[in-house]
Amino acid sequence: MHNGDALPSAVTVIEVGPRDGFQMEKTFIPTAAKVAVINEMLEAGLREIEVTSFVSPRAVPQLADAAEVLAAIDRPEGAMFTALVPNAKGAERAVAARIGAMITILSASETHNRKNVNRAVEDSLKGCEAIVEIAGQAGIPVHGAIATAFGCPFEGEIAFHRIVSIAKRYATLGIHRVGLGDTTGMATPRLVRERVRALQDALPDISITLHFHNTRGVGLVNVMAGLDEGITRYDSSIAGLGGCPFAAGATGNICTEDLIFMLDECGIETGIDLERLIGVANHVQEIIGRSLPGQLMKAGPRLRTHQTEAVATAHG
Repeated sequence: MHNGDALPSAVTVIEVGPRDGFQMEKTFIPTAAKVAVINEMLEAGLREIEVTSFVSPRAVPQLADAAEVLAAIDRPEGAMFTALVPNAKGAERAVAARIGAMITILSASETHNRKNVNRAVEDSLKGCEAIVEIAGQAGIPVHGAIATAFGCPFEGEIAFHRIVSIAKRYATLGIHRVGLGDTTGMATPRLVRERVRALQDALPDISITLHFHNTRGVGLVNVMAGLDEGITRYDSSIAGLGGCPFAAGATGNICTEDLIFMLDECGIETGIDLERLIGVANHVQEIIGRSLPGQLMKAGPRLRTHQTEAVATAHG
């Protein structure tokens, strides 16, 4: 429902860096380092974290330790751990690892879906049935994600009726929490409004999560458009890590600490300690070993002050 001038009073930020960010790294990140980062995120107040993917270790070697990570992380009361699950075998592994919710993903673009999971969209939807059945038997909810929801690097514009069609198929399987994925940063505020409204008109009971990338520099602008539509669930990645290994030109997800800063400044409650989160971002940068895209980890919060001696005085 269009929110007029009133922004939501509270927002849920879903941290996806341990999955969407780490999967892009070619050098294996030790399991203990992944566990330490996730535990630090929990200490900073994050309560929904996409911790890994139960994909084939051959396809994504970085996440071959999915079960080990889930076995070792802290599990404070109220924390929700999710994982990407591509097929029935992955669903069985996720159940055994005590995942909190499974995420199934397919693309609104036929071409991207074939690149991403080597299947037609219809075959992916049929595969969802098996995942939902396995999850249901274990009492585990399933969330449905739609990649390339704002455009495809191979096909170009994506008609929103394709997104609505997939969401309706998800709904018939009992999936009512749906994420719109901006896989290669093609979203704009106009497209966000159009797709959110179309989805809400077609499925009034749907819960929408928005997943933006900052590929073209407007990731947080798109969040503002989503807030204006009353959307209260957003994926983001610590320090701006991420991308998609199966899409040309895909750079990082919107940055978690930058997002939290913006929400704080808008008076929107997140339950997250920004200073502690900046510390987590710096730790992740140390682990990765290169400068990461996050801005706040470099500049600090708006009212962080500095000693005058720290900056040279102009002469002349």
